[in-house]
Amino acid sequence: MRARPQVCQALLFALALQTNVCYGIKWLALSKTPAALALNQTQHCKQLEGLVSAQVQLCRSNLELMHTIVHAAREVMKACRRAFADMRWNCSSIELAPNYLLDLERGTRESAFVYALSAAAISHAIARACTSGDLPGCSCGPVPGEPPGPGNRWGGCADNLSYGLLMGAKFSDAPMKVKKTGSQANKLTRLHNSEVGRQALRASLEMKCKCHGVSGSCSIRTCWKGLQELRDVAADLKTRYLSATKVVHRPMGTRKHLVPKDLDIRPVKDSELVYLQSSPDFCMKNEKVGSHGTQDRQCNKTSHGSDSCDLMCCGRGYNPYTDRVVERCHCKYHWCCYVTCRRCERTVERYVCK
Repeated sequence: MRARPQVCQALLFALALQTNVCYGIKWLALSKTPAALALNQTQHCKQLEGLVSAQVQLCRSNLELMHTIVHAAREVMKACRRAFADMRWNCSSIELAPNYLLDLERGTRESAFVYALSAAAISHAIARACTSGDLPGCSCGPVPGEPPGPGNRWGGCADNLSYGLLMGAKFSDAPMKVKKTGSQANKLTRLHNSEVGRQALRASLEMKCKCHGVSGSCSIRTCWKGLQELRDVAADLKTRYLSATKVVHRPMGTRKHLVPKDLDIRPVKDSELVYLQSSPDFCMKNEKVGSHGTQDRQCNKTSHGSDSCDLMCCGRGYNPYTDRVVERCHCKYHWCCYVTCRRCERTVERYVCK
């Protein structure tokens, strides 16, 4: 019995989707790892969801890293939702890991941001874990070669960015280096965006200092190199997301390269996020294109930005509702040394999209 044409088309469509599955960020499913899993034996690596075989091997040979990587996956979830809380696409689909919708399955602008943030987060978490002494294989970062400036001296414990970048890249890039997992264009795009995330992390390294001296005079400052918080790196990457470049995989010379679709006379810049496919407007729910829609999303009636009721609700209008807020009030300082407050209730008007 021959298969119906519609069935064959459906199977071909499903197969096409599988070739573009975003193996590279399936490891974010580690955010759901139960606390009861000790992660102190190599056999635990097979119990972790979302890992390709190369990542399972890295887990076995670097078991002490896994608690830090699980922490990084959780931080990606929080940082992404926080960065896009005021946008139509609010990163809620990241919580479906490892079974994403098409907003993250395809080479979209949103996918570019998540790949970059994920790569930055894992290196950030490892670098910080070295500093806090949570990892036996590394310690503080090296003392910088340049002088710290007048009145300053190098000291403290620097974030070990070099180790974080090394081990973070090994783990987060491993899925994109597996053969037969998606098109070459998708692999190159994801590897590029992951490197953009690590570049943003490098740019966040700054000098931090602590004052010393009589009566807080700050006559001497001990300084070290430390990373900014992940939310700051996410804010940098969101700016790059807003100006991301659409690219095509095109022959240049003897090899194919990613080049800007509308300006293919120049190569892709190392600092820019890139994407292959345009995104929907995310106004209406449509799982075929990976859109959750904005119905019932809260909006800001007085805003003129992306969270405004006009933009968030896509012109469909909005409904008001009242909410009772309980907060501390009439706080009073008592000598010495505590504060007492009363609890006050007030009614606020909020708005949700139709």
